[in-house]
Amino acid sequence: MADVQVSTALQGTRPAHHADSLSDSLKDATYQADRDFELRQDALAAIDNAKFGWFHVKACLVAGVGFFTDSYDIFAINLCSLIMGYVYYADATGDAANTTPTKIDMWVKGATQLGCIIGQFGFGYLADRLGRKRIYGVELIIIIVCTLGGSFAGMTARGLSVYWVLFIWRFILGVGIGGDYPVSAIITSEFATTKNRGAMIAAVFAMQGFGIVAAAIVAIVVLACFRSAVDGDQLMLDYVWRIIMGLGVVPGLVALYFRLTIPETPRYTLDVEKNTQRAAADVHKTLGLKGADEAADVHKTLGLRVAGEAAERVHVADKPTWTEFYHHFKHWRNLRVLVGTTVTWFALDVAFYGINLNSSIILQAIGFAGKGSPYQVLLKTAAGNIILNLLGTMPGYWVTVFTIDKLGRRTIQFIGFTVLLILFCILGFGYHKILDKSVAGFVVLFTLAQFFQNFGPNTTTFIIPAEAFPTRFRSTCHGISAACGKVGAVVAQLGFFQLKDRGGKNAFIPQLIQIFALFMLVGLVFTWFVPETKGKSLEELSEGDDNARQ
Repeated sequence: MADVQVSTALQGTRPAHHADSLSDSLKDATYQADRDFELRQDALAAIDNAKFGWFHVKACLVAGVGFFTDSYDIFAINLCSLIMGYVYYADATGDAANTTPTKIDMWVKGATQLGCIIGQFGFGYLADRLGRKRIYGVELIIIIVCTLGGSFAGMTARGLSVYWVLFIWRFILGVGIGGDYPVSAIITSEFATTKNRGAMIAAVFAMQGFGIVAAAIVAIVVLACFRSAVDGDQLMLDYVWRIIMGLGVVPGLVALYFRLTIPETPRYTLDVEKNTQRAAADVHKTLGLKGADEAADVHKTLGLRVAGEAAERVHVADKPTWTEFYHHFKHWRNLRVLVGTTVTWFALDVAFYGINLNSSIILQAIGFAGKGSPYQVLLKTAAGNIILNLLGTMPGYWVTVFTIDKLGRRTIQFIGFTVLLILFCILGFGYHKILDKSVAGFVVLFTLAQFFQNFGPNTTTFIIPAEAFPTRFRSTCHGISAACGKVGAVVAQLGFFQLKDRGGKNAFIPQLIQIFALFMLVGLVFTWFVPETKGKSLEELSEGDDNARQ
């Protein structure tokens, strides 16, 4: 009987003991969840409110040098294709002499844009799925290898011309360049302070301007070095275009190490990898604070004890899925933003690449390059590109850098699309009248268009997708938006080359500029779909997603 009573008593105590254990576990879990939440909030606040320092400058430079390389490679082909005509079509007759055939020119220039579409979408998705750090630098390796490969392109023994070998290299090059767009934009955005985020992303993108100008300057220098050789034998230009193209690897090599060693963004570590402690520690390291006093201050800010924790919990990453993507964007309030970023980028790139990849053709069409020896024509064309970019493109980029966090993204985009609509209408419908009165006047208006492309939608369409979407989809959405832009670039290339000679050599250019004006109107209308991101943290901008997941 006693044994039964003891047994009963023991049985009675087990539930109580078990209940205490469960209670303690729940308390521990609640404490840890609260602590993780506080750490997360403090870590994000530390990033958003940090003073602009060396790390921010370094992040802009590391990402920016990649964009310098991208634009150099993309726009160097504008001059290289012109030079190649003097080499591979020197024996042609009539208007075909010394000119790369229209269709070949179209595909060589368009190859990079086709590759970009794949790279932007693919790398955009992988940066959300695998992490920003894991793939950052891979795109630059592709760019370096393919730039060198393209500069050594030659004819094959059985049929493939130098142009088609170059097409293959530049298509793969485009994959690397495309990958640079979403990953660089997102890394800069997620490391930036709220106050300076727009300026930081714009500064990265503005490096494109330096790349475009550098391509023209390098062309002039290399041409000058080969002047006597080219005057004696224009086939010596074969060395010129290869050197111009090959020098594009230099900035890429400089940036490669820094890209491969850049830390993962704390936001990705928090929202996807779910590792709060590591994110908080990364923020401490990212801010670059040293010394006991500063370390104590950062530990206090982030809620970390100086002694640290002896054991780290196991963290299970919550990778984004396409099902989750669908459930997020099935709501019009979310889909509306993606529609806005994709259509505006598409509309902009039709005009931007239609003009900028063919600026040498336009300069020749308006008589700016004039006539003369191959050296003289090429020198004037390169100089014309420098003038257009120094007076229009470069100022446009940097005015945006210094005003975007004051005026706002949408405001600048509205201004840009509106002014471009007006300028393209003037240039398109008044093309011949303006040229009859003053070639210089046409160049001034054309330069103004370059300015408002960059103090306008060319920059803002790159920035807004890097801010307006949740961390889990941010890179994918930026990649989708950028890929749609490059579809516009391909449309521009196909359309420009198919139509420009309709009615005679370069006779259809006025109508093409009118078509560009129509696309500026489309971009202006769809700008209403995108949000104003100025002064808001990335978490505020993706608040709806956070609430949905809760």
